[in-house]
Amino acid sequence: MPAAGRPEETTAAPGGRPADAAVETIQREMTAFARRARASAGRMHPELSLVSYTLLGHLEERDGLRATDLAAHYALDKSTVSRQVSALERAGLIERRVDPDDHRVQVLHLTGSGRRVLAQVTERRRAAFRERLARWPEDDLLRFAAYLERYNAWPGPDRGEERA
Repeated sequence: MPAAGRPEETTAAPGGRPADAAVETIQREMTAFARRARASAGRMHPELSLVSYTLLGHLEERDGLRATDLAAHYALDKSTVSRQVSALERAGLIERRVDPDDHRVQVLHLTGSGRRVLAQVTERRRAAFRERLARWPEDDLLRFAAYLERYNAWPGPDRGEERA
């Protein structure tokens, strides 16, 4: 970003369209963002990966879910979620409870310890974002938030398609 606080213009490659160059810039910058987010997760809580953090947050938001629901929501393989769930259980951050409506189903819930750890990490993450965005004008913050929501809300041409 230049000193004025505005993004630099994205220039198209010779013969290319500015929109094509913008898409390339978006892809590159989102990849860098994801890498930084994964790297910073360990600093926020050494035993809580970014995936674990997001799973805990979603469990809290939904007041419990089945592991298959977590896998579907994040477009993750069931085995990936199973490993994460096992690790979170061993750490005492989540527990399984029988679904009162269907005793064959187990629902994952945060434990008291899980809620405390999630709250601590969430506050650290918010503080890091506030620090990084402190000099952004309010209008830019509002637009950025709206663009991120819009991007993440897109279901794809096929609702079952994994999001980038």
